[in-house]
Amino acid sequence: MAKHSSFIDALCGTDGPAHDRAGKMMLYGQFLGAWDGTVTRYGANGERFDSSAEVHFGWALEGRIIQDVWIVPSRHGRAPGEADRMYGTTLRVYDPKADSWDITFIDPVRQTYDRMTGRQAGADIIQEYRKADGTICQWCFFEITANSFHWVARESTDERKTWRLTGEYHLKRRTPV
Repeated sequence: MAKHSSFIDALCGTDGPAHDRAGKMMLYGQFLGAWDGTVTRYGANGERFDSSAEVHFGWALEGRIIQDVWIVPSRHGRAPGEADRMYGTTLRVYDPKADSWDITFIDPVRQTYDRMTGRQAGADIIQEYRKADGTICQWCFFEITANSFHWVARESTDERKTWRLTGEYHLKRRTPV
């Protein structure tokens, strides 16, 4: 157990952002804590999948990274014997030279590995990457308040002229601030 807690302490042993980038870290730092809600995934043929979800955000690596965990279905909302559909983590690293975020999402359940760039866009946050086939993918944080947000995944095959919604989360903070 001591080895495990030493790893957790080295990974998460801080309660705030690194001082040299503290202001910029709050773009994602505003989400610190636990969130519960629903997720809807939309297939290419219009099929729909709904589930419970939970998300946890925290400081990592001495406040230089925001790390989160996305779990579907939520651990407390799943039926007995129901398997994970997603259990992934995101690493969000602020790049002061580019004034943007380098973001990596990893989900070993679905064998998903996505690398993207994130930026503030008015009151929203837009993360974007391009698939090997040229499709532009965006993961967007919309309708952000202290206690809720709407997260949307969408794709464009025509250079952002039109979008197809692929998924969305509606999340509320577990303990309101």
